[in-house]
Amino acid sequence: MSIRSENPVSAEQVYGALVALGAEPVLDPELWPEGPQEEDRLRLLGALLAKTELEITASTGLAGEPLEDAAEVVDGWTELVGPDSDLAANVLSNRLERTGMQLMGGEEVAPPGRAAAFLAVVAAADAFGSHLRFQRGDVEGVRQALGRVEASVIGVLQGIHGLRIAIGDAQEEPEE
Repeated sequence: MSIRSENPVSAEQVYGALVALGAEPVLDPELWPEGPQEEDRLRLLGALLAKTELEITASTGLAGEPLEDAAEVVDGWTELVGPDSDLAANVLSNRLERTGMQLMGGEEVAPPGRAAAFLAVVAAADAFGSHLRFQRGDVEGVRQALGRVEASVIGVLQGIHGLRIAIGDAQEEPEE
């Protein structure tokens, strides 16, 4: 499913929100004599997302009940997005993809623990995607997504085993 905002925010509006939060990136006046441009919009949205996530992280679990704090954040999110909508599913899938990319940290070959975490997120995204395809009656899409889930789960197990080898809890398997 594709989504489009009915009232998309401009790069200038996102930059204004970052200014209001005290988190605006420094824009070199030689590179941006006119201020933020539309081609900067996604980068600025990423910065706004980071600022929001940093604020949530700093505000949850420090005092009180961490699960209750997280539930309050989810309640606020759900009030805006909706509880069981296609839009919510699209946003969650997108979030899983970004999380996986961030876990890899730009590395082509990641250490076993990081690779296992990345593949666990990929498995979650594909499992969620297979559920959504099943709801739409896309049996072939479900098969393809489940194949990716299985491959990712194998990778997770290999990463876990790699970590066990690294800490001396397991021995490396001899190659045949």
